[in-house]
Amino acid sequence: QVQLVESGGGLVQPGGSLRLSCAASGFFFNIYTMGWYRQAPGKQRELVATVTTADTTTYADSVKGRFTISRENAKTTVYLQMNSLKPEDTAVYYCRAFRGSAYDYWGQGTQVTVSS
Repeated sequence: QVQLVESGGGLVQPGGSLRLSCAASGFFFNIYTMGWYRQAPGKQRELVATVTTADTTTYADSVKGRFTISRENAKTTVYLQMNSLKPEDTAVYYCRAFRGSAYDYWGQGTQVTVSS
């Protein structure tokens, strides 16, 4: 069955860094666009970054220049390198795999807390 398992979340001080990983299985990873989304308490889930099968990336304006998304097809894993973290980055971060409108998978999420 399809699985997306996020890891790498935790507590970090403002200005610090974290690297999230999402290990995928159960589908042909190489042909899916992969994305990271986040949801803060009391807010809607929002896009953080996506990477296509051609390695084209997009970012939310709030994270441009600080976050980097990448994928490693051989390991069926997508990463999110987060630098210069701010308290407003605190959220549950979710991994998503999608292809057209028919194929859309989500992970369970990993908590990221930015606090001193």
